[in-house]
Amino acid sequence: MDAASTYLSLEEPDRSDHLWRYTPWKKVHPSGDLSHFPEMQKPEVRLSMIDGSEVPEGISIIEGASSDIKLDFGDQLTTSFLYASTENSRWTLVVNNSFTSSVPVILDIGTGEGISAAHLSMEIGELADIELITRVSGKSEWFGLLRTGEVGKGAFVNDVLLCLQQSGTMLRSESISIGRDAQVCAGTVSSGSERTKSDLRFKMGETGGNLKVLGSILSADRMHLDHHIEILHDAAETFSRLSWHSACGGESRTIGTGMLRVKEGSDGADAAQIFHNLLLSEKAEADSIPELEVMEHNVVGCGHGTANGPIDDGQIFYLEARGYDKKDAERALIAAFLNTTLSQMGSDVLHDWLVMMLTAQLETLNP
Repeated sequence: MDAASTYLSLEEPDRSDHLWRYTPWKKVHPSGDLSHFPEMQKPEVRLSMIDGSEVPEGISIIEGASSDIKLDFGDQLTTSFLYASTENSRWTLVVNNSFTSSVPVILDIGTGEGISAAHLSMEIGELADIELITRVSGKSEWFGLLRTGEVGKGAFVNDVLLCLQQSGTMLRSESISIGRDAQVCAGTVSSGSERTKSDLRFKMGETGGNLKVLGSILSADRMHLDHHIEILHDAAETFSRLSWHSACGGESRTIGTGMLRVKEGSDGADAAQIFHNLLLSEKAEADSIPELEVMEHNVVGCGHGTANGPIDDGQIFYLEARGYDKKDAERALIAAFLNTTLSQMGSDVLHDWLVMMLTAQLETLNP
């Protein structure tokens, strides 16, 4: 069965499922007609280096997907819908075995102004060492991004997605497999789009996989940003940490749902998740639901937690006493809060660049 037929055979998801509880599929679908596949424009995709230097040999972006994906990895509804919608807008990012670069790589995706979608298949070779920024920008009414792929054995990957859409809705679905002894840091920095629905799935099916999933989310006005993260431990001696920070201003709402699954046979697995929400106004909302499903008794540890709270008035007073006006003091505290996760997303070079992007968004959004 092809992707379109698979999608059409599925029922509308029930809101009892945490994935769809706060953002129903009908509100995310580009037309609202759930049986309709709107015509998608082709976004612009370009590869560059953060310092403006030439893209080195060993990494390339090739138009076209390398192979069919498995629709049973990840949420079947979003994966099949996006795969069917990206028939003419698929790219493969190829990173050769043992490739290394001290300079972060930028993959720019320009969404345009209409309805568009892209499928990015990632093939990260064994023992590769790379920092990748996927920057999504534009004024599209609706944009869908499907990212699938594998991280090879022993690879070291810092992978950050930066959402800078100026308007519209973004639907994001990811299914990434992590190889033996690979170390992956998957970061999300989001301050754009009026509505975001993300479903991020990671599978560690080989011994020694190490994964950090980090979020620095900034919402303002009437934004609705919903991120769902699932991490599957399906091998021995695997390690994961999920840390998600959201700063919510105006009448915006952020949602973070996390599911850590440890399958039987995953001896020595170590998994934990934490959600922190900073409420910047009385009308802002933040919902966090961390979940665990542990089928293996011999684990190092499995834990979860969540915390919500406003900006500390005492900290505002402290900064005002040292010359900050109130707005600058608030921005400094928001930046420090989001930097807790931002600072873990990669090297000093990558961190400095992300701080520059976040500072610009703080000045623009005025949460």
